[in-house]
Amino acid sequence: MPIDELQIRDATEADAASILQIYNDAVLHTTAIWNDRPSDLEARMAWLAERRQSGYPVLVASDRSRLLGYASFGAFRPWDGYRHTVEHSVYVDRAARRLGVGYALVSELISRARTMNKHVMVAGIEATNEPSLQLHARLGFSTAGQLRSVGRKFDKWLDLVFMQLALEDELQR
Repeated sequence: MPIDELQIRDATEADAASILQIYNDAVLHTTAIWNDRPSDLEARMAWLAERRQSGYPVLVASDRSRLLGYASFGAFRPWDGYRHTVEHSVYVDRAARRLGVGYALVSELISRARTMNKHVMVAGIEATNEPSLQLHARLGFSTAGQLRSVGRKFDKWLDLVFMQLALEDELQR
C-alpha cells in the first residue's frame, strides 16, 4: 500500500472510530497490547478526552484517504517524582506497517515531549516484537531492561522490554 502525502496531526473526536479499529486489531491479533477483549467507541472517546485533559498529545497519521496509525504518551507512573518521564505507545494499521508511519509518529511524539520539557521517554515493548524494537533503536532508544514472564496472552507468558530515550542532550544526575 503506497502512502500518498503522509500527514501527522493532533487527533480529533472524528478520528476515534479509526483509532478504535486499529486498537482492536492489535488487541485481537498481536501481543502489542496486553488486553484480551476489544474496546468500544465510548472507551476510546474517554481515553482521548483524558489524554487531552491531562495535556498529553494524541497524534494520528493519515494520507489522503484514511487514518494509518496513532500514537500518544502519558505519565510513566503516577507519583510526583516521575513527572519528567513519559511512556508512549504507537499503533499502525496492519496495511501500513513498515512504511514509515510509526517512525513519523514517534518522531513527532519525541518533539512534543521535548517541547513539554520532559526528560525521558519510555517504551514498553513485548520482547518478540522485533519491528517495534528496531524502530525504537533507529530513533535512538536504548534497552534499559527486560522483565520476564510478566504478561500473558494467547496462552503464552510474555516478556516486557523497556527502552528509553533521553530527551535532553545528556541525562543529568
